[in-house]
Amino acid sequence: MKKVVNATQIALQIILLYLLCYIGNLIVDWLHLPLPGSIIGLIMLLILLHLKVIPKKAVAKGAGALLSILTLLFIPATVGIVNYPELLSSYGVILLAITFLSTVFALITTALFAKKIEQKEGKEKEVEVYASND
Repeated sequence: MKKVVNATQIALQIILLYLLCYIGNLIVDWLHLPLPGSIIGLIMLLILLHLKVIPKKAVAKGAGALLSILTLLFIPATVGIVNYPELLSSYGVILLAITFLSTVFALITTALFAKKIEQKEGKEKEVEVYASND
């Protein structure tokens, strides 16, 4: 029974994430924005989480399930590029350089955000400890 409840929670959370993506696509179509709808959906998710409209636990299991199969989601793009050997022969070095630089940029940005969040949480714990000592 617990597995059924867990699977249902994951399914509902994935549906919520998909719904935000779908709404993002509608916004992009309506406003003719030069961004993917999925990015708008992620921005909406970030805002909703930050404002605590949606608690983190309302999407945590679904997001974890999607992250666990993330590599499978990239296979079609990887296989698709094989269909264009002329693109790889003409721009292969440039594509590799762009991929490398964007990966380094993403890693650095993620590290900086993680450090900032860790520092913020550390300060909150210090205030908690100080308040409990009074």
